[in-house]
Amino acid sequence: MENNYHVPVMLQPCIEGLNIKADGVYVDVTFGGGGHSKEILKHLGPKGKLIAFDQDPDAQKNIPADDRVVFIDQNFGFLKNNLRLNGVREVDGILADLGVSSHQFDVPERGFSIRYNGDLDMRMDQHGEVTAAQVLNTYSGNQLHKIFGIYGEVKNAKSLARAIVTARLDTPFTDIDSLKSAIASYIPKGKENKYLAQVFQALRIEVNAEIQSLNNMLIQAAEVLKPGGRLVVMSYHSLEDRPVKNFMAKGKFQGEVEKDFYGNQQKPFNAITRKAIVATDEEIAQNNRARSAKLRIAEKI
Repeated sequence: MENNYHVPVMLQPCIEGLNIKADGVYVDVTFGGGGHSKEILKHLGPKGKLIAFDQDPDAQKNIPADDRVVFIDQNFGFLKNNLRLNGVREVDGILADLGVSSHQFDVPERGFSIRYNGDLDMRMDQHGEVTAAQVLNTYSGNQLHKIFGIYGEVKNAKSLARAIVTARLDTPFTDIDSLKSAIASYIPKGKENKYLAQVFQALRIEVNAEIQSLNNMLIQAAEVLKPGGRLVVMSYHSLEDRPVKNFMAKGKFQGEVEKDFYGNQQKPFNAITRKAIVATDEEIAQNNRARSAKLRIAEKI
């Protein structure tokens, strides 16, 4: 199942970054196809433990039959509480691969892909209340402008938002084709795929509250990791990479690192990687998704 579900990006650098101890407790907060998890298990002894998070029901088909694995079908933004519910207070390492799995892009009815017509859904968690259709049909022009500008980095975000608000007066948006035709005249010629990818990224991030969940997970990771424990995060666009980089370097998302009375830095992590690790040309040739991946590693102080 895993091969056509999602090829794990930068597998070896991720595993090396975790610095796995055979009897340790490790968390894969983005289980997906299980590629990274299966590799972690190879490095764990009989007393080791792997806790895997994924809110996508499709991911559960990939859970390996292994007594060392605990699967939690929740958003990783609730990391700490879910670990406690499973009797775990401290862990030795946390891995997060923030990319949407290729499997999700390949299922038309999930609404993640610009290649197919399907419902404007985009929920990672099928029990989530907000869909992309609701965002497009109910958000104000200002809210849409903000989402497309910040989350999609769309150049003409304001006029795009206005076009959507005007189009939905006639017919509410229900599927991907209805969105594409309503915004067709705003898409730059020759850059159709890139533009639509940015629009879809913005909607997906809003529907799944992705940046908020990421920030919550990073804060909780600092609380549950043992001293010397590793945090390994792979992101695919600057909106994710920026908070990861800042939090690893300073223990906060904005501003300068806090200092105590004596001038000592008050931060939870030491960054192991000064610069992000990127995929090799060879890996990019085999897996195009690796092209935009940035890997950062930090160690709990």
